[in-house]
Amino acid sequence: MLVGGGTWTAVADDGSPAVQREDRTLRPGGVEIDTSYFYGEGSGKRPAVLIGHGFGGSKNDVRAQAEKLAADGYAVLTWSARGFGKSGGAISLNDPEAEVKDVSGLIDWLAARPEVQLDADGDPRVGLTGASYGGAVSLLAAGYDERVDAIAPVITYWNLADALFPDGVFKKLWAGIFVTSGGGCEKFEKRLCEMYERVAVSGKPDPAAIELLTERSPSAVADRIKVPSLILQGQSDSLFPLGHADAMQKAISANGAPVSVDWISGGHDGGDNETPRVEGRVGAWFDRYLKEETGTDTGPAFRVTRTGGIDSTDGAALKRGASSDTYPGLRSGGREIALGEGTKTFRNPAGSAPPAISAVPGLGGGISQLSSLGVGLSLDFPGQFGRFDSAPLDTSVRVTGTPTVRVTVKATEGRDAVLFGKVYDVSPDGRQQRLPSQLVAPYRITPDQQGKPVELALPAVDHEFDAGHRMRLVLSATDLGYASPAEPATYAVTLDGPLTVPTAPAVRTAAAALPWWTWGLPAAALVIAAALLLTARRRTATPAPDPALTDVPLQITGLSKKYAKSVDRYAVRELSFRVEKGQVLGLLGPNGAGKTTTLRMLMGLITPDEGEIRVFGQAIRPGAPVLSRVGAFVEGAGFLPHLSGRANLDLYWQATGRPAEDAHIDEALEIAGLGDALARAVRTYSQGMRQRLAIAQAMLGMPDLLILDEPTNGLDPPQIREMRDVMIRYAAGGRTVIVSSHLLSEVEQSCTHLVVMDRGRLVQAGPVAEITGSGDMILVTTAEEVSEPLAEKVAALPGIGSAVRTDDGRGLLVRLDGATPSRLVADLVRLDVPVTGVGPHRRLEDAFLTLISGGAA
Repeated sequence: MLVGGGTWTAVADDGSPAVQREDRTLRPGGVEIDTSYFYGEGSGKRPAVLIGHGFGGSKNDVRAQAEKLAADGYAVLTWSARGFGKSGGAISLNDPEAEVKDVSGLIDWLAARPEVQLDADGDPRVGLTGASYGGAVSLLAAGYDERVDAIAPVITYWNLADALFPDGVFKKLWAGIFVTSGGGCEKFEKRLCEMYERVAVSGKPDPAAIELLTERSPSAVADRIKVPSLILQGQSDSLFPLGHADAMQKAISANGAPVSVDWISGGHDGGDNETPRVEGRVGAWFDRYLKEETGTDTGPAFRVTRTGGIDSTDGAALKRGASSDTYPGLRSGGREIALGEGTKTFRNPAGSAPPAISAVPGLGGGISQLSSLGVGLSLDFPGQFGRFDSAPLDTSVRVTGTPTVRVTVKATEGRDAVLFGKVYDVSPDGRQQRLPSQLVAPYRITPDQQGKPVELALPAVDHEFDAGHRMRLVLSATDLGYASPAEPATYAVTLDGPLTVPTAPAVRTAAAALPWWTWGLPAAALVIAAALLLTARRRTATPAPDPALTDVPLQITGLSKKYAKSVDRYAVRELSFRVEKGQVLGLLGPNGAGKTTTLRMLMGLITPDEGEIRVFGQAIRPGAPVLSRVGAFVEGAGFLPHLSGRANLDLYWQATGRPAEDAHIDEALEIAGLGDALARAVRTYSQGMRQRLAIAQAMLGMPDLLILDEPTNGLDPPQIREMRDVMIRYAAGGRTVIVSSHLLSEVEQSCTHLVVMDRGRLVQAGPVAEITGSGDMILVTTAEEVSEPLAEKVAALPGIGSAVRTDDGRGLLVRLDGATPSRLVADLVRLDVPVTGVGPHRRLEDAFLTLISGGAA
């Protein structure tokens, strides 16, 4: 091993020990390897850590983590792998005779450092970590070099052949990105380049390709990895999905080594990779197994990050963790979900185009913004897929692991059937379907497997299907990320049993990480309750019920209310509209439009000067009995801060004077999604938490009509999305929701109907689509400036009337002339347009401003 010219630098963070860095070139395996060595002050011996980088990167990508570990008492060595950064050699994909041998040489070098702790001569106390490519070499080094003492691989693979050729289906987009990010085929070892080009042309892996990648995979030395292993795998990862972590855990734990598994939020497809938490857990792992600090908490055997939660000290919204003392695997706690029966017949088109879309490597997090189309990123083309739906779920179901289903598949002309399986989460109204983590599982079903039941393992996810939602199994003939047969074929698929979903019952959400939101206004509820009680004595004779309106939640006729002490100025004037069951009605208008006054009259808090309000045929007056069927959230109310959330709800319900059994508190809490925060004092709640508690209070008694005034105030975007789901979920049960909000984008996504007011008068009422207009103009936003030739290509697509660049050049205004938004998205992806968002050009905001300005004129 030769030492090249080295440089020395001292670095330190504020208040942290000074860290020294030495840059030098080493030749551990005959190839120049660019390294950096970090160590802190002091003369004592310390364990060493090697940190590998991700594919396409270099040692510079892990410098911050290296400096932190060095400051924490480790000697840390980083390096650029062969073919990357300033290192020489060809990329060999962690060949045991190349990259893995380099790591053993680096361990030799660490053993000669005077500050590194030794277990024996030439044997340093050493751990390895790294993400993706660096994570795989950590596993491989542990299998090939017995001196490795602990590892912490992050979002990496167990078998690279299985990652790029799952079930014998070529993952063509990720494979292409792999080669491109490596600098092109010429940067790879010759055998690897030839293998890639051979498979890319044929569209199908051959035995030689599978063997070549398998022998360079950690799975090849599965029985030799016997060191404590912290496995961190991404949930948003179509390259190395959760099944790879499952295989690692099973193999390493079978060798008798301690193993912990952590499913982080992000992954290769984007999202939050939780870097501070991940690096903290890696540090604790090495403290325990390298420094041998036996009191160190290394965390649970299994942990998964779930969206939501609050910090128990300050109420700030954050992600929450769920954990188990044992690893549940991917099929724990199976629950059977019946799906629709029958045989579905569909086609693989010639050239397998246009392909369905699930995850799109390379577009990253921006692609998630395509949900503005209403179908999300995932697109399935008619005639190319079979679908099987469950009935609406009676209760929410948390799926943690790999759903499975048995099917019988037949293909025409004795060909392989290549299918892509996915399970959608379908909203109660059927308007929205969401593909958890945008994951799809490929299957190659050979002729000898056809005509008899086969079990399909669907993508492993952690996802909660809410009550009232449906599970939808889709088997598609194509997917953009994979190579499908070019020859046309017809597939017939028959279900041979239910969908079995793992629920992992031993995995529990930590008590300190409760679902988010909650604030509100229960005092509003207290105010409303008090108002009802105080005005009960002053009830006047009310008009007789109208039998024709018994099933109509709300009808307002000729409603008017003048401002106090005014004879001619109206807060509301001659307002009339009607609301039906199951609707989510948005009440819109600028400040002073009369929205709050209308809601106060609707709740019986003030009396109209003229007109009538009927709820389920009953006329509204202060203290009217029918108000017991109305739940209300009025912005600005508060809770008793020293009482817990649950105590506030109980107090409110007691104030109504209604029987405790009529509260339906558990049902309200389930819809609102509240958790353990109910036991804490409200003074510890954040604004978002109070908002959510207020919604739960408004739903007590499960009122048939729910009125929400600015329910999203104080909520962050994820909390607003959750609030939207609550409203849709509540109305899906046949109830009605009226929401007043200034967030037009949220109203557009959550409401089915609108009432637009200005200066106390009705401007327009009707379904959202009618008010916004169906619209044939689509706005496409892009990550890069769109060239004029590219705009011309889009304009020439079938069904496109025109495509014009936006003023800033980072987008297109596309006029549809027969094409659908879904087809436009697919065409844009195939043209490599760097899409970050797609949506109607005339949004609700445009329609609203047009209506208001028209009213003013």
